[in-house]
Amino acid sequence: MTHAPEMFREAVAALQAIRPRPEMTLEPVRAPQRLAPWSYALSCDATGPADVTATGRLVLLHDPEGQEAWNGVLRMVVYVRAEIDRELASDPFLPAVGWSWLTDALENSGAAWTALGGTVTETSSARFGDISGPARTDDLELRASWTPADQHLRPHGEAFCQLMSSVAGLPPVGVSLFGHRQSG
Repeated sequence: MTHAPEMFREAVAALQAIRPRPEMTLEPVRAPQRLAPWSYALSCDATGPADVTATGRLVLLHDPEGQEAWNGVLRMVVYVRAEIDRELASDPFLPAVGWSWLTDALENSGAAWTALGGTVTETSSARFGDISGPARTDDLELRASWTPADQHLRPHGEAFCQLMSSVAGLPPVGVSLFGHRQSG
């Protein structure tokens, strides 16, 4: 990374400075190598109430020459997946709500961006035969990318953590759910 462009080094340092809430683990993972000359990735696991688990990945791409579709030289890519309960899976507004979790997180964190796009996908799987696990599972997947306005990516990393919290069903920091007490 010592030969990486200064903008990329600053962007990575900003993402490395993120301190997620206790219900989350955030760690660097191998980034995709073919999408841009420079890349960095973080993996996140979040556990919410009733053991709802969300997994995600935040990828930073940097192409000093820029890419027309990006409208810039940096690009953030996010992938989030969580198992959801069957009642929530049948809600026709779930895709719009899932997308609002991302846009609200970006706005609430103060991130500045352009060229935001993505998908929210609901899947239902049924298991048969000798495959172990629950007979049916329902999942939500969110895939999105956007171009940050500059290399100061801390707000973008914080938005990713807020998104993970929403997907896992965690309340905002400092708010307790009824019936849940924090020890200490």
